[in-house]
Amino acid sequence: MGAFLKIQNSMAGHSHWAGIKHKKGRADKERSKIFSKLSREITVAAKLGDKDPLMNPRLRSAIQAARSSNMPKDNIERAIDKSKSLNQSNFEKIRYEGFGKDKVAIIVEALTDNKNRTASKLRTIFQKNGGNLGTQGSAAHNFKQIGVIRIDINEIKDDKIFELAIEAGADECFSLENFHEIHCGSEDIYSIKKKIESDVENFISTEIEWLPLNKVFSKGENAEEIKKLLELLDDEDDVQRVYSNFREED
Repeated sequence: MGAFLKIQNSMAGHSHWAGIKHKKGRADKERSKIFSKLSREITVAAKLGDKDPLMNPRLRSAIQAARSSNMPKDNIERAIDKSKSLNQSNFEKIRYEGFGKDKVAIIVEALTDNKNRTASKLRTIFQKNGGNLGTQGSAAHNFKQIGVIRIDINEIKDDKIFELAIEAGADECFSLENFHEIHCGSEDIYSIKKKIESDVENFISTEIEWLPLNKVFSKGENAEEIKKLLELLDDEDDVQRVYSNFREED
């Protein structure tokens, strides 16, 4: 009996290690995906503007987001250097729109040097997962574009960031579980962020995002298929961000 217990415990340990390895592999893949998207944003921002982050708000925000995600300094510097060799590659920021099951509206933002390749890949992902890629404007009316600035909750106190956000001209400021979130007009995002930078050093993200005007509820198999579609879109190399008005029904 003692021998059996020993073997059983050994197998349990092996199973536990296999689970850890699986989770670590998934986390490493996720980390690699995030770094890849951040690197591309840094490279394109540096190509389109000044190489000095102090003179290029988009580049400064991309670098701050990279640091917030613990991207190594060498990776950031390589991404900036890569912009010098992009003369033959014209990356474009393109918006794609489509729908999933239950008419869930989806917006996909991509940075690509080949529009046909990206459109073809996204169309295939939509079609194979119960959705369809629409024309530009077909889904956008379900959203509004706003500037969104996120700051780690430990970076600054709730009342202080609220005060700063209002003084800077922001529309709203929320203190959530892990971060503060500031909403403002998309055209004002960098000027408002610059005012806040005098009191805040580290930013999680500074983005112009698509906020859904209403939620579309889905459940069961349809909800699972929508989640799979959104995940596959986000996994695509050319894709930077995915937005939807999907809400899983309890």
